[in-house]
Amino acid sequence: MSIVLNEGIDQVVKKDILALNDKIQEFNAGKVSDEKFRSYRLARGVYGQRQLGVQMIRIKLPYGRLNSEQMIRIADVCDEFASGVMHATTRQDIQIHHVKLAHTPQLWAKLEEKNITLREACGNTVRNVTGSADAGINPNELFDITPYAHAFFKYFLRNPICQEMGRKFKVAFSSDETDNAFTYIHDLGFIPKIQNNERGFKVVVGGGLGAQPFHAFVYSQFLHVDDFIPFSEAVIRVFDRYGERTRRHKARLKYLISDLGFEAFIALVEEERLAIKNKKFVVDPNDFTKSVIPHENGMQIISIKDENKFKAWFKTNVRKQKQEGFFSINVKLPLGNMDTDTARALAQLVAQGYSADEFRITVNQGYLIKFVREQYLRYFFQELDKLGLAEPGAESAADIAACPGTDTCNLGIASSYGLAEELEKVIREEYPDLIYNNDIKIKISGCMNSCGQHGLANIGFHGMSMKAGGKVLPAMQLLLGGGVKGDGIGLMADKIVKVPAKGVPDVLRALLNDYQANGLEGEYFNDYFYRLGNPYFYNMLKPLATTENISADYFVDWGNSETYATAVGVGECAGVMLDLVSTLLNDTKEKLQNAKDALQQGIWADSIYWSYAVFISGGKALLTSKDVNCNTQHGIINDFDTYFVQTGEYSVEGSFKDLVLKINKNEPSEDFAKEYLADAERFFEAMENLRVKQTVTV
Repeated sequence: MSIVLNEGIDQVVKKDILALNDKIQEFNAGKVSDEKFRSYRLARGVYGQRQLGVQMIRIKLPYGRLNSEQMIRIADVCDEFASGVMHATTRQDIQIHHVKLAHTPQLWAKLEEKNITLREACGNTVRNVTGSADAGINPNELFDITPYAHAFFKYFLRNPICQEMGRKFKVAFSSDETDNAFTYIHDLGFIPKIQNNERGFKVVVGGGLGAQPFHAFVYSQFLHVDDFIPFSEAVIRVFDRYGERTRRHKARLKYLISDLGFEAFIALVEEERLAIKNKKFVVDPNDFTKSVIPHENGMQIISIKDENKFKAWFKTNVRKQKQEGFFSINVKLPLGNMDTDTARALAQLVAQGYSADEFRITVNQGYLIKFVREQYLRYFFQELDKLGLAEPGAESAADIAACPGTDTCNLGIASSYGLAEELEKVIREEYPDLIYNNDIKIKISGCMNSCGQHGLANIGFHGMSMKAGGKVLPAMQLLLGGGVKGDGIGLMADKIVKVPAKGVPDVLRALLNDYQANGLEGEYFNDYFYRLGNPYFYNMLKPLATTENISADYFVDWGNSETYATAVGVGECAGVMLDLVSTLLNDTKEKLQNAKDALQQGIWADSIYWSYAVFISGGKALLTSKDVNCNTQHGIINDFDTYFVQTGEYSVEGSFKDLVLKINKNEPSEDFAKEYLADAERFFEAMENLRVKQTVTV
């Protein structure tokens, strides 16, 4: 498919988009393996859907920020190429669905015209950098984390050290100690601190959710702002080199730290300090697009038809900013979904000059509007209400977070969307006062992988299946007691009981009724849960978990009409069988060219890391030819010595390990970049010769 690229698009981005188009053609022609192509497209935001022949596109929006023009462009491409619905995620991205693979390069090009990227929104990369939606307006913040989150995003985008890691890498910046960005579940988390009038961060490392949640370790109570990017680079380099690559379920940073021990892991991080690009990295706090504070405009006082709804909305969805006289509005979105017509109307509303022309997507899948003067709040309520976006209860028990689940995700086991809609209905109709309760957070994931962040919820659910009478029905695992304690400390929810999905509303009723009856005066939900203990709730809810004498509708999931069946969605077309060793060597050749290009551009550190990638990729290729399983880069280095150097098939002074690990024994200078590239070129030539001998022998 031909691609139309606007002249205003950056040359690096143009090259990226054209390369994706070329890779799609190669994949369709059977020249690229399915596994290799999957890795490539994921790093460009293209994710296989449950439905055959279409993709989910994840749009990367650092710290959830976008303006009205960008919102309209996303809506436009969604209408042109996708399903007409924009889904805000718990990681402050926007996802659009049902996109044909051939259309993805042109879609990307149209987004880039408005400075919106897909690059590294998925895949084994540094994912979208999340940050508190209230950053810059939070009355309790010590300083605005926005420029630091933005600097982190820019520094690691397309950075060679994080293009093909063993697994994804997640980062969060919280605006204050309430930690509303959930740093403790991230690979790296940062919370602002001031020490001796200097800015810095409390830094936590190695958290994660998923099937086995880990609480992050505290690395430092205060790391100067000039040091947080160099430290992060060192962490990522260690993760890239030592992280698991074969056992995908064990490939996150949290498992590497668990295997090594935190002190040993940090010792490896310190070893990398010599080799990193910048020993200090000074972030200019003004080097980002600041919110434009709107001028005061005349407006008549608006008369509201439903004054009670306005009062409830004002109490639950509106917050005072630290800037005197200004307020923020939290737009509650059911399940994070918004149709494109509504999105355009919302964008036009904030573009009128009665607020900052800026949105922040929240981690609870809503949209935050900033810098609204008090006299304009009634106008915003009126206009939002016309769009169906003025429902009270943002960030409350009635604002349930949910991933797409079985609607589109390959890994979904049960419907998270359908269940969330039903539970919100239960709360709205039976427990209406819960719109004022910000203590109870309810989160739902379609599987155990926690895209809906059920593991940090006070009341969480994740999709499963159960058997009854020889048939399978959709089910949910209930978890209780997760949540944020503050300052990088949190609680992981406890598993309680597995129940049929159709029984979950009764589970919620039982919990809320018991909390009302047995919670102490003023007692928070988590305090109530931990006081009574896990067995109490298991025994209370166990009768609701039974599959005896259930009705036929239990075999139909929420939001569905067909009988339930467990299924894994089909991805792209199956790739033809290829020579894996030759494929790996071709990849190595590309990395060698990247090293040469970076050297020519004077980017010494990037050239060095691409040269390092030549050793790793080439070594893996030759080890694969001997059926040697390679599960870490560190293992590849050691195994290559065993199977090629010690056998005399490859000659090197000292050892292969000595040769490769020059990378963390030298400063990233021009001289070393040239020397290391020459080493990589000689190595690649030797690999090609070895492969020729192998194929001739065969």
